[in-house]
Order: sequence, then structure tokens, then C-alpha cells
Amino acid sequence: MDPDSRPSRAPRSEFVRRGRLRVFLGAAPGVGKTFAALDEAHRRRDRGTDVVVGLVECHRRERTEALLEGLEVLPRRTVGHRGLDVAELDVDAVLRRRPEVVVVDELAHTNAPGVVEEGGNAKRWQDVEQILSAGIDVVSTVNIQHLESLNDVVEHITGIEQRETIPDAVLRAADQVQLVDMTPEALQRRLSHGNVYAADRVDAALSNYFRTGNLTALRELALLWLADRVDEGLERYRAQQGIEATWPARERVVVALTGGPEGATLVRRAARLAGRGAGGELHAVHVARGDGLVRSSPARLAEQRDLVEALGGTYHQVVGEDVATSVLEFARAVNASQIVVGASRHRPLASLVRRSVGDAVVRGSGAIDVLVVTHEEQAKPFGLPRPARAALSGERRVLGWVVALLGPLAVTGGLLLFPRQDLSTDLMIFLVVVVGAALAGGVLPALAAALAAGLAVNWFFTEPVHQFTIAQPANAVALAVFLLVAFAVSSLVDTSARRTREAQRSRAESEALSVLTRTALLATDPLTEALRHTRETFAVDSVTLLERTDVRSPWTVAAATGDPVCTQPADADAEVVVDDLTCLVLRGRLLVAGDRRVLEVFAAQIAAVRQRQRLRAEAAQVRRLEEGDAVRGALLTAVSHDLRTPLATLKASLDSLRATDIELPEEVRTELLDEVAHSADRLQALIDDLLDLTRVRSGVVEPHLVVVDLDEVVAAAVRDLPGVDVRVPADLPPVSTDPGLLQRVVANLAQNAVRHGAGSGSSGVQVDAVVATEDGHRAVRLLVVDHGPGLPGAAKERAFTPFQRLGDRSTAGLGLGLAVARGLAEAVGGRLDAEDTPGGGLTMVLELPLAGHAHELAPEPAAGSSA
Repeated sequence: MDPDSRPSRAPRSEFVRRGRLRVFLGAAPGVGKTFAALDEAHRRRDRGTDVVVGLVECHRRERTEALLEGLEVLPRRTVGHRGLDVAELDVDAVLRRRPEVVVVDELAHTNAPGVVEEGGNAKRWQDVEQILSAGIDVVSTVNIQHLESLNDVVEHITGIEQRETIPDAVLRAADQVQLVDMTPEALQRRLSHGNVYAADRVDAALSNYFRTGNLTALRELALLWLADRVDEGLERYRAQQGIEATWPARERVVVALTGGPEGATLVRRAARLAGRGAGGELHAVHVARGDGLVRSSPARLAEQRDLVEALGGTYHQVVGEDVATSVLEFARAVNASQIVVGASRHRPLASLVRRSVGDAVVRGSGAIDVLVVTHEEQAKPFGLPRPARAALSGERRVLGWVVALLGPLAVTGGLLLFPRQDLSTDLMIFLVVVVGAALAGGVLPALAAALAAGLAVNWFFTEPVHQFTIAQPANAVALAVFLLVAFAVSSLVDTSARRTREAQRSRAESEALSVLTRTALLATDPLTEALRHTRETFAVDSVTLLERTDVRSPWTVAAATGDPVCTQPADADAEVVVDDLTCLVLRGRLLVAGDRRVLEVFAAQIAAVRQRQRLRAEAAQVRRLEEGDAVRGALLTAVSHDLRTPLATLKASLDSLRATDIELPEEVRTELLDEVAHSADRLQALIDDLLDLTRVRSGVVEPHLVVVDLDEVVAAAVRDLPGVDVRVPADLPPVSTDPGLLQRVVANLAQNAVRHGAGSGSSGVQVDAVVATEDGHRAVRLLVVDHGPGLPGAAKERAFTPFQRLGDRSTAGLGLGLAVARGLAEAVGGRLDAEDTPGGGLTMVLELPLAGHAHELAPEPAAGSSA
């Protein structure tokens, strides 16, 4: 068809409703997705709906093909691919026909390249999106293994990589997702009866992909994914209907963490609650107040977050002034069924005037169950202080005013009821009240108590009574001293409390900086961890490190954590300019002056971490350059020596052969030609070793790992070598390797062993293979054994260094053999080391992973060479 003759695909009009997508989801092929889709098509057709079949793959299943009868099937679009005609969905035919509903099978299918070349879509889900945009409803099918987010999980379970995937957002956007479920045993019976694959494929399928374990795991993935989808729908419905009450459809446990030492106990208890039923969720939440640094240990919070994640839960940090209210709001947002809080850390006396967070959560929880967990740390206060501007808590100030107002009244009443004492005794009793008000509430309540006490003493106990006058000077002096002492005591108490808060805050700042320093020194990714620690410490949404090359260039993001990421300082709520080229910016809230001072220290540390990263990168580059220079120097030295001999031999032999003034006997001519060929072979071998070393060092060796039998590879590698005794058992487990590269490694090792044992009077070279178990991992050990002079301990590792010929008096090589062998061995997932041969000699040990355990060997990176 001429592309110009097809109808134009006009953009979707705002008046055209979007079609509705219904997807039948299955755990594996053969569960009946296509059958269910066609059955749905018949149901809708019988109801009077205009239904067509755009594309359905029956895979020669008779019952599925029978369901096509009575349905209109649109012609397919045929394109060429690798010399074959491939039938694909004809989107244009669907748009021209404009049915109400179209059935499109296999949503994750990848269209043939010819479709894209003709202006079509690369993926079938993109075809479906185009059809939906035209207002046509679509019924489709997909298996759980085709979801992009589950691709690596499915590969780990089944050992098979799924090349055709769809974005999760496509399936999540579907209007209806219906699970087509079948037990593994029932699916295996269908497979055995030939209802899924042809008879010649049944045995292989049952022993590979369709094993019971695979099907059970895939079924669980499908059920869990659909359960999450149902949960999203439930949350959407509750939001649309304005339902704030929790609906505990599944067990969701929220544990409130303060950063105290009891946090681990609470997390483990909450995890046990969440794990009592299938599908339980664990959410840990820490509330950071918005008035400064978080009042908890960042190091302890980090440990508790790691514990939550290790137990399968999620960690959340929210900002709020009232901890109990913030915890309840979070619990309702995640539709929690239970809240776990720790028992109060307040002392019994403090609990009388200050309600604990646990009590507040219980009072406001409503239908959510609250579990208050007792622990060893209860009634032991902890936490970071408030800034010095709020030295005394609000509860203490209230208590101080209560003492200041009620205390003088109580003392006055008591003194009036009992026999009169002298004025000094009365003043001392009132002074106790003033000191109590100062201890509880600070300066202002103490001054109020002193003033009230002074007025009471003047009115009730100083002559003349019931008048605000003082007849005796001594009484006036006593009353003045009383007021002075009361003011001094209250000032000292308030100052002491303020200094204590400042000391506690300084200690908290020091601890936060200490954690940042440890992070910078010990973390695997110190920059990312330092930014994350800064974000948690200052309770902000995001922290970003900005850099630029010069003062006129724009800012670029060097590293960031949280969301949203600031791309320039103007977008931030707080910024610290480290220098003209580096700036740390925070987004989420404004910082007070005290916090900004601490943030400047954080910024300096983070800038130092970034600088160390750059220095390490530059040092690594310098080391690579130095290694390259050393290799080039050694190469020039070796080439000047090792290439000169074969070149000189070639030149002399060719000159002799080309000479016309002498007549060479035939045997001499033959000997010269043999010398030419031998020298050319030596040059070719030297060049091959140089090229192999270059490929290994540059990382361009790309092995093709397959399952092979080791005895066949070894036999091919030593076929042309004399004196090699091969003892590889035929029943040895297969290994996962690249047979071509492995053959070169074995041949190299065997040649090296023959060369070193040749002049030693040894009994020859042996190649053995055994299965070994180390640290729980099984591998095949291939031993290439010679009984030559061997190498001392330190020289064994140097033997793998390029351009080394330890103990080798021959000049037939550059000393690259073992360097190439080790590099190729590591490229195929193996490990090559040298050991002493019992009784004398050298044994090369090549470890190879068994089939299915290709990632269990972890060879140390090392340079290699020939002994």
C-alpha cells in the first residue's frame, strides 16, 4: 500500500472520548487469556455491541480458533522481515472500520522492523494507545512477566530474559484489569494434554519454564500486582468520596520512631504484627519538627531505617509541629490498621502536666488500633534540645505561672490560720514559693510570685496591717532584700536552663557533624550519603549540590537527594555558597539563623567530599596513564629485543635465497625456507599476544557464555601438543563459559607448562579437573601441572605481569602468555592462579563456574604474563 494513500492520523479531538482499555492478565502462557478475551467479545456482540477482532494469536489451539467463528476478523498488515512475510496489527484498518470494541491480543508484542520503516509503531501497546485515542474500546491480553518493573525478578526466577516488555504505566492506566488464574498443576495438565504447545515441545516446556516452582512464583507475582492495583482503586475511591475513615482491607502497621534507643524494639514488634497475614505492610514514620535541627540521633535513625528496610518495610520522614497529629495524619493517608508507639519517656511527675505522644495518638486514633509497647528506656528522657531562644518548655512555663499565682495565696492562707511568726520567718516561707516558681518557669513567673508575696506580706503581716504602708524601716529593708534575692535566684535559674539548652544543642550539632564526617570517610558513596544525612538532619524535602565551570557558566547538578531538585540557587529556600563554583541548596523550608550556621559547616564538609572524589578520579587517571607509560616502555624494550631476532633471521635467510652469485644446495635452500617460515610464525605469535593483551586491557573482550563439557574443550586445546596427559573425567558437570576463549586459555597454559618442563627431565605435563566446594560455592578446578623448576612464592604473582619471563631463557616471546591467559580467564567468568606442584614444579589452577552459577566466582583484577 502506498503510504500516502492511507488515511491521515489526525490528532485526537478534544470532543472524542478516549476509549476504554480492558486487559486480561495471566501468570504464564496457556492460562486462557486469549480465550477469555474472545469470550468477552462474544458477550458484548450478543449484547448488540459492534465488536471486531483486530489481531488474535491462536497458536493452533482448536478451542481458541473455534471462538473466532461468528466474529468479524479484520485483515492483518503484512511486512517483510528477514525474507519472510510477517502479519501484524493493521491500525489503519481498525481506524477506518471504527468499531465500538476491538480485540488486540498480546499487548507486549514488538512489531516487525518493517512496520516502523513504514511509519508505524514499534510496540503493540503503542498501537493500542493510538486506537484508544480514536475513541475505540480495546480488549487485550498480557502476561505478568512482560511488565518492565518485574523483568529482572522474572529472569531471576525462570532464568529466561523477557525481551518484550511494556511500561507499568500502560497496564496501570487500564480501565479494567482482570486476572485469568489457574493453578500450576492445572496448567501443567493442560500442557501435557497438548492444549498449549505442540506435542514435541511439551517435555522441554515442563522441565524448564513450566516447572511448578516457576509457575507458583509467577502466579504470586500476578496476584500481588493485582492486589496493589485493587488497593490503588480503593484509595482513589476513598479520595473521590471524601472518606477519611480507614478501611483495613489489609494489615498496614505504622510504627512511630522518635530516634530513641527503643526504636529497634518497636520496629521488630510492628514487623511481627504486619507479618501475621499475607500482604501485610510495614511503614515507619519519623516526625521532624520544623523549628530547627531534628531532636533525635541521626545515626540511630539511620540504623532504624536500615532495620525497617531489611524487614521489608518502608521508611518515611515528615515535618510537623505536633508529633501525634502528624503520625495520625500519616496513618490515615496510608489507610493503616494499627499504629505502634513506645511507652512514654516522661518521668511520672512530668506526665501530670504534659501529655505523652502515645496518649495523644490513642485519643485521636479513632478506628485505628494503637499498640503502646513498653521498653527498657521508658521514663528516661532523651532528645535534642530546642534552640536557646526557647530555653524552657511551654509546660514548665505554665507550671511556673501556676506556682506564682497559687503559691502566695496558699502560703498567706496558711500563715493566717496558724499563730503569727516574725516577719523574717514569713519572708523565708514566701521565698520558697518564689524559688519554686523560678525553678519551674524562669524569671517572669518568679518576679510575679515575688511581687505577689511582697504585697501579701505588706498587707497582712506588716504594721499597719491591711494597709500598703510600712511603719518600721527594718521591715522595709527586709522586704527589699526579699525582692532582690527573689530576682537574683530566678535570673540564675533561667540563665542556667538557657545554658543547659545551648550545651545540649551544641552536643547535638557535634553529633550530627560527627555522623557526617564518618559518612564521608566510610560510606561507599560518600557524596550521596552526605546529602541524604543533610536532608534528614534539617528536615527538608531535597538537598542539591550545584557546580559550574566558571562564574559565567550556568549551574549544573553534581548530586542531589529528595524531590524536587533545585537547578539554580534562586529556586532554593536555603543556600550556602561554598565558593564561586560550588553551592549547596535546600528546598522545603526556611532555616533559622542557628541552623544556617550549622548548614555552612555541612556545606564545607560536602564540598570537601566532592573535592576528594575529583582528586581520586584524577589520581586514578594518572595511575592509568602511568601504567600505560610503563607498559609502552616495557613494550619498546621487549620489542627491541624479541622482534629483532626473528627479523634478523628472516633478513639473512631471504638474502641468502635471493643471492645469484652462489648456488645453494637443495637441502640448504629447504633449511632456509623452513627458517623463514619459523621466524614468520614467531612474529605472528608475538603480534597475536600483543593484540590479545590490548583487547584484555581495554575491556573489549565480549565472551559468549554457553554451557559446555570441559573434556571436549581441553581435548581440542592440547591436541597438537606432545607429552600432555589429559585426565578430565567425562562425567564432569558442565560449566558456563565461552568455549573459544577457554580453549585459548588452556592451550596457552599447556604450552607454557611444556616449555618449562621440557628441559628438566620431568615426566611431562598433566591436565586434571576436579569439582571443588569453597564458601558454599561449587566450581570446576582445571589443573595444568608441570614438574619443572617451578617458581618461588613472590614470583608466582609476578609471572602474570606483562613482559616477564621468569626463569625462561628462551627468546621466543614477549612474556605475555600468562597475562593474556589470566585476562581471558576472567573475561569468561573464571579465576587463574599459580600454585606449587607437590614434589616440585608449577601448577596453574583455573577455576570455572558450574552451569547456572556464572556469578559466584569473583576474580581479583590483576595483570598477567607468561612464566
